[in-house]
Amino acid sequence: MAGKKLPGVLILDIGGTHGVLEDIAALLKKHFCLITMKEFLENKREMSKKIQSIFVFECRPTINQELLESLPNLKVIGNSGVGVDHLDLKMIASFGVKVTNTPHAVADSTADMGMALMLASARRLVEGNVLNFSSS
Repeated sequence: MAGKKLPGVLILDIGGTHGVLEDIAALLKKHFCLITMKEFLENKREMSKKIQSIFVFECRPTINQELLESLPNLKVIGNSGVGVDHLDLKMIASFGVKVTNTPHAVADSTADMGMALMLASARRLVEGNVLNFSSS
């Protein structure tokens, strides 16, 4: 994409406790100009024009009316999780913004964990594990 300006995507941060994982940030950087919430708040006037997307990771950043009003070129909010209960879809739609999510991203992992928990419960594995360690 040499010579072409990448669209801006707002993220909370990279790394840390609540930021986007560094591997995901590296992937996003191939297609977007990453703008952290700190950068946005420090220079709202300039950054608000660049941001066309928000990447929501672990329900952050919080999407509210004030944020949406400050982003005139926002087109889409990409949610990295399955559910969108933390987003006010009606309010977001009133700004003409679309919302995406990943509904099947963890379906296999969730099913695997569910089966493991059912088998562990049926076979009393946790109790057996505790008994083995306590008798040592």
